[in-house]
Amino acid sequence: MATTTTSRPGRLLIFLGVILVLLFGIMGLTKSWSPKLGLDLRGGTTITLTAESLAGGGQVTAEQLSEAKNIISQRVNGAGVGEAEITTAGANHITVAVPGSNQDALVKQVGQTALLYFRIVYGSQPGAPAPTTPPSPTPTGKPSTTPKPSTTPKASTTVKPSTSATPKGRAWSSVLAAADPTPTPSAKPSTPAATPSLPPVTGDPLQWQPDAATQAAFAAFTCGDKPSSEDPKQPQITCDREGTTKYLLGPAIMQGTDLADANAGIPQGGFQWQVNLKFTGDGGDKFLKATTAISKLPQGQNLFAIVLDNEVISTPSVNNPIPGGQAEISGSFTEAEARDLANVLKYGALPVSFDVSSVETISAQLGGDQLAAGIMAGLIGLGLVVLFSFLYYRGLGLVVVLSLAVAGLLTYASVVLLGKAIGFTLTLAGIAGLIVAIGITADSFVIYFERLRDEVREGRSLRSSVETGWARAKHTIIAADSISLLAAVVLYVLAVGSVKGFAFTLGLTTLIDLLVVFIFTKPLVTLLARTDFFGHGHKLSGLDPEHLGVERLPGQMKPTPRPAKPTTRKPVGGEV
Repeated sequence: MATTTTSRPGRLLIFLGVILVLLFGIMGLTKSWSPKLGLDLRGGTTITLTAESLAGGGQVTAEQLSEAKNIISQRVNGAGVGEAEITTAGANHITVAVPGSNQDALVKQVGQTALLYFRIVYGSQPGAPAPTTPPSPTPTGKPSTTPKPSTTPKASTTVKPSTSATPKGRAWSSVLAAADPTPTPSAKPSTPAATPSLPPVTGDPLQWQPDAATQAAFAAFTCGDKPSSEDPKQPQITCDREGTTKYLLGPAIMQGTDLADANAGIPQGGFQWQVNLKFTGDGGDKFLKATTAISKLPQGQNLFAIVLDNEVISTPSVNNPIPGGQAEISGSFTEAEARDLANVLKYGALPVSFDVSSVETISAQLGGDQLAAGIMAGLIGLGLVVLFSFLYYRGLGLVVVLSLAVAGLLTYASVVLLGKAIGFTLTLAGIAGLIVAIGITADSFVIYFERLRDEVREGRSLRSSVETGWARAKHTIIAADSISLLAAVVLYVLAVGSVKGFAFTLGLTTLIDLLVVFIFTKPLVTLLARTDFFGHGHKLSGLDPEHLGVERLPGQMKPTPRPAKPTTRKPVGGEV
């Protein structure tokens, strides 16, 4: 093997050239020329969620946390953010990191983590406080205090078998405005008032009807107060997401786990966006029973509410029983509204509830500054290594520069293609790993060069020293890089968050270092040893006798001093 390397080092250099051409060719075909930057380098939002058991007081299991992580990942990616990083931390935390700016809507969507329920709508009114003007007297002369629940649909959304559900309803606000001229501000009080809890329902939830106490609680409720209850077995008084309309809802008739799928689209031959629903087997039976009961109610009262995180997302109406486990919600949807509702329905059923513990936003400007600082640190480290190499090893410093350049090309191509293939993102910690790798690569050169110089000092020729020095140095290089690689693997397995990025880049560059030293550095030194500049120990080659501390290079004759010419002196005064 040593003979082949010595006689034909060009083969290894050609092989390396093929690898580089292949890597950059793939980059060209995929049009991927830049690495994917992480949150800390291009700005974005990090959300930390703390899980709590729905049972109250119970412990969150690892299975529940894992399931919640998968659902949140689907929900975030369903919103069109394919580069988000969702990770678990500890026993009850999930961290969502989303690169890019303007993520306010996404933060709100991720925060909606409670179970999804379907409830019958028994009344809806403006969510603002009641007007301060005196109420109009009734025929008996007493003020009317019992609110009459409005049952007008909030929007034109309808549920239909396999193809639709009644509209979401923009006409709702105009109908309410006509019935009650009181403005409906969305401002919420700073301290939400407590709402009386409604009694649980023990019988069929489809048969429940509000009593006088429930009506009174509904009349006193304003948006900004806490929902009356989170128990699916109890009726609920709550508001919509905008905080403009309050609802009196019955006990839950279905929950999000009864849904198998939901997606938004425009039907063939249609022009309006709609949401398509597909239920599970049991869910389809429940939905048929519920729509049969709701469709018998008078027009305008045949509504059910989709409730997520105790907020009403939509209030479709039902005109007919819907069998078959499939339905459509159609109406005056925009594309964004249809997709948002589909994501809520599809990914809303979480096994645990969450509190948003922290939201941290990094601006794109700050991320760019950190990227510039990381690149500057890398250039400074690289410059110091190159300077040391030329000062100490002179001409051999050229080998260091070329090897670092090749390692840099391989590393850059690998980071870009790994980002395309497996979604690897380069973070500030990853850049730190790349900077540390410069020292690891330089360490391999030092080991080989010092071994080579030792062989020359022991009396071997330069060509022989290149091979024998490599045979001894490569074992040390492999051992040193193996320790670095092992440390990177252990760190990657045990660490979380950005430390994984550091460990990944450290391991990647360690492998690249081994590749470069074996198929570029060693063959290049072999070729240089055949030149006069290095082979005969030029003063600037780094292999001259003076720099190595020897009188002469092996194979060179020791110079002998030239004899002095004899001198004859003439006697003073002429010849004798």
